[in-house]
Amino acid sequence: MFFHSRKRLIAVLCVIAIAAGESAHAVDKVSVYGLFKDKAILVIDGKQRMLRSGETSPEGVKLIRANSKEAVIEIDGVQSTRGLGTHIGSRFAEPESRTVQIYPVRGNLYTIIGSINGYPVNFIVDTGASFVSMNEGHARRLGIDFAVEGRPAMSQTASGVVKIYIVRLKRVKVGEIELTDVEGSVHEGNFPTEVLLGMSFLGRLDIKREGGVMELRKKY
Repeated sequence: MFFHSRKRLIAVLCVIAIAAGESAHAVDKVSVYGLFKDKAILVIDGKQRMLRSGETSPEGVKLIRANSKEAVIEIDGVQSTRGLGTHIGSRFAEPESRTVQIYPVRGNLYTIIGSINGYPVNFIVDTGASFVSMNEGHARRLGIDFAVEGRPAMSQTASGVVKIYIVRLKRVKVGEIELTDVEGSVHEGNFPTEVLLGMSFLGRLDIKREGGVMELRKKY
């Protein structure tokens, strides 16, 4: 009787050990997609998850805390601090530097949170835009004195020809990629409604798409 009970106990322990081993390798890749106060958007093995501080995803990734600059996540009892745009491989080593992955939302629209001159910005990735483009309201919020520092020009848009100002942006950052001295354009009025991450930034990177995911990589 004792012998059989012991065999059952060993069998149960083996199942638990196997399950624990499978759980430890269940998550293959985690990307930090968005950061906010006390919550973060993570992409875990291709699935987007919004987690609040203290919550654990169905895949077993726990968000310890978060702010607009970084998130502390826990995987299999191991905590690590990650910035926007970083991603972790299957063994959760240090993230690949200077590489950002962007997942599409609302069809084929690619958006990502970054910064201009240290101020947070929600970008729409637009390979058809020549510059990092914004409206005059965006520029004022970012402290860009476009009327004084900018160079007046004209631009053809879907609404017709509009007046713009060409400016130099000291720093533009997306994830771990930061470029300095980036050309930008400020449009008079309310167009564009979101800041466009155009080719003055993207043209200095290697861009590839695979399975719907856009990857940005710094060339040097």
